[in-house]
Amino acid sequence: MTVFEPGSFSARADRRPLLRSGSIGLLIGAIAAVSAVHAATPAPAAPTAVAPPASLDPSKQLPGTVEVSNIDFKRGSDGSGRLVVKFSGDGAAPDLRNQGQSVVVNVGNAKLPDSLRKPLNVVDFATPVQRIDARNSGAGTQLVLDMSGNFESMAYQTGREYIVEIVPRTGAATGRAVGQSTTGKAPATGARSYSGRPVTFNFQDVPVRTVLQLIAEESGLNIVAADTVSGNVTLRLMNVPWDQALDIVLQAKGLDKRRSGNVVWVAPQAEIAKYEQDKEDARIALDNRVDLTTEYIQINYHNAAQIFKALTEAKGIGGSSGGQGGGGSNNDSGFLSPRGRLVADERTNTLMISDIPKKVAEMKQLIHVIDRPVDQVLIEGRVVIAQDTFARELGARFGIAGTKDGKYFFNDTIENNDATRGSLAEANQSGELPTLFKGPMSNLGVLNPAGSVALQILNAGYALDIELSAMQEEGRGEVISNPRLVTSNQREAVIRQGQEVGYVTISPSSGSTTIPIPNVQFKDVLLELKVTPTITHDGRVFLNMNVKKDEVEGYVDTSIGQVPTIAKREVNTAVLVEDGQTVVIGGVYEFRDRSDISKVPFLGDIPFLGNLFKKKGRSKDKAELLIMVTPKVMKVEQRG
Repeated sequence: MTVFEPGSFSARADRRPLLRSGSIGLLIGAIAAVSAVHAATPAPAAPTAVAPPASLDPSKQLPGTVEVSNIDFKRGSDGSGRLVVKFSGDGAAPDLRNQGQSVVVNVGNAKLPDSLRKPLNVVDFATPVQRIDARNSGAGTQLVLDMSGNFESMAYQTGREYIVEIVPRTGAATGRAVGQSTTGKAPATGARSYSGRPVTFNFQDVPVRTVLQLIAEESGLNIVAADTVSGNVTLRLMNVPWDQALDIVLQAKGLDKRRSGNVVWVAPQAEIAKYEQDKEDARIALDNRVDLTTEYIQINYHNAAQIFKALTEAKGIGGSSGGQGGGGSNNDSGFLSPRGRLVADERTNTLMISDIPKKVAEMKQLIHVIDRPVDQVLIEGRVVIAQDTFARELGARFGIAGTKDGKYFFNDTIENNDATRGSLAEANQSGELPTLFKGPMSNLGVLNPAGSVALQILNAGYALDIELSAMQEEGRGEVISNPRLVTSNQREAVIRQGQEVGYVTISPSSGSTTIPIPNVQFKDVLLELKVTPTITHDGRVFLNMNVKKDEVEGYVDTSIGQVPTIAKREVNTAVLVEDGQTVVIGGVYEFRDRSDISKVPFLGDIPFLGNLFKKKGRSKDKAELLIMVTPKVMKVEQRG
């Protein structure tokens, strides 16, 4: 295991400025550090200066030549572009340069097959990269990425893949360190933000331990590298936060880290996973040897059986012990250890817990959170039914009757004329006074009039009868129903008021009898308010409610009796209301305007005189239904 401490790198004062600028002096210092690491012995040894490797000198290429096997482009979730270049073998030495609105990647020792020597239009990916040109450059390969807008570039190499990340830089990133992603995402890792000081690395086949040493220098952390950390890495990072650079290096080599204060432990992922698994196994083994303790917890505001059910029905708890006896299982449940048991006593509303002390303390804290009083809500509803009616009728009746020479008589109707003639015949035979039957010729008068005016004119044996009748009705009514109820948060409450209306039904005869069997059934006619309130975190109330208002309007006569006619008014809705606010949750408005006229054809159309042969009627009905609700939160404080 190797410990990298801040300031332990040779000639640190001379190389820190060069580290940020990415000059050749940094590379010389890095190679010197490589030699110092490889030459390390139990006794401290002085670092030895080594010339830059041939891969860093443009005039000298690596003897091995590889071939580009594939060029792929992908889009990241944050709008970044990723160019992945795969090589046929090891030893590729790519070099990245930013040139204005282009990013140029030169691979001097990699050949480009003819099948890959073509431009790629990647505009549809919606990244800063618009076009990728792959072409030969001498004996090597050159990739040119044409950009649009502001961007940041970084590159790293892992195995036979060379990855170039192009991240868009928005206006929000101008106040950040250059090289920090606006989304805070590291390549191929989960979302996180980076706040380290920006650094610039340009390495070609440098040991990972050397890179960790340089990061320890820049970050001021103590980095402990396990003995199994090995291998080389090639990467070029321009103005990248040091913590993001560390994540990139660890990902490229399959490493992971754990931090404790100012010390970071770096090791292969499998080694860290095994260490944590061994640590957890040791903790479980220790818990299995701890003596159990028993606690009795009094439940005050909840139901002990319900809490027991909620805890034991959680994943991994109980299932094998049955009844209300245990919450043990073969695996750690998260609430109880494998040795723990939970029992609920419904009579005293108490929970009994038997487990290791740590789990008992956790359960007590959990139950304390669950067992607390909940706020209550007063729900006040109003059902307002307003009606306004108006009716007016005008009518007239007209009749004339008379005799001439005691032989001829005419009156209003055939029936009255026949009756009068019969009375005259009887009078002539008996010598008694005849009875005259007479009445108006028209029946266009108002039924049940509020008032009438009649006029009769007698002249020379003739009688003229005129009757004018009129009726006007106005009615205003208002029915207000005001149900109220109180309930706890998220508990359904129902209030009903009304009656049962009976009616008769007929059942088919049974057996040998043919007489139908009458049955009396009942129908509920209710005012009902059903509501389930939920108090939100910001103090408002969400109401899931049903309001019903029924009334008996009348009865329908049938052969077996009267059947009631019921007017139903109902609203079923869910609404979010401020505490104490009144809101109209529903309403219906009805309006009727009717005009009627009854008249004798032709005669009713005569000006002025035609009014004696017609009847007029006008009616207006208005009905309005409003349903309002007002919730009020009643705070409940926990005592003691």
